[in-house]
Parts: sequence; C-alpha cells; structure tokens
Amino acid sequence: MKTKLKILLIEDDMIEIMKLNRAVSSLELDHQIIEAHNGEDALKLLEKKDNLPDIILLDLNMPKINGIEFLGLLKANDTLRYIPTIVLTTSSNQRDLLECYKIGVAGYVLKPLKYEDYVSKIEKLMAYWSINELIKA
Repeated sequence: MKTKLKILLIEDDMIEIMKLNRAVSSLELDHQIIEAHNGEDALKLLEKKDNLPDIILLDLNMPKINGIEFLGLLKANDTLRYIPTIVLTTSSNQRDLLECYKIGVAGYVLKPLKYEDYVSKIEKLMAYWSINELIKA
C-alpha cells in the first residue's frame, strides 16, 4: 500500500520549487510538500518537532546554510537524524556525492535538464519512498 508522504523540500530556487510541485501534480500524487527556502528556515521548521516530514528533499547550493552543512546539523540531532534525506541537485561533483554519503544521505539524485526526464525521476523517487516503512521521528 502506498503511503501519502509529508515531504520537506529545501530549495532556494523558486523555479525548481514550481517544477517539483508541477511534477507531483502532473503525476497525480497526493503528497504534502512543505517548502523551506534555505537550510536555516528548514531547521526552524524541524525544531518544532510537532509536524516532522517523512522525507526531506535537499538542494546543495543554497545561501546561509548549504546542503552539506544542513546534512551535518540534521544528522547530529538525535531525533532528526532518522528522517531520510535525499539530495536533489544539479551538482555532479564527486566530492559532494562522497561527502553526502559519508554524512548519511539516503539518496543522491541529479536533476536532469529535460522536464520529462525530471518527472520520470520524481515519479520513481516518490514511488520508492511511498512503499518504504518509515520511522516517525
């Protein structure tokens, strides 16, 4: 049985936010997407702990706190460390990839240039996490 996911999207680019929302809508997925425009805003949302997401989609290149710094802070927190975090980025830098997996990322997905390829990746990503047994932090 597929689960309705509560997804925290941490992304500073409004076009990317609209693109994800459009992809989820076009796939007719019933997931709740909560938006944070940088790592600092995301940490404030997560501090409340009353409405934690099932998964986090994280961009790496952001102002204030970048994605790798955010991951380090998230994984250092005894409650938040268990929320699966998937990097959704344009960075194919192998150092970024390695660092994210060292810190404990659940996945690393490159954003393709073609919208159809992007939708296909989002569909697979959502399908995978919808059938997973997720810990309620």
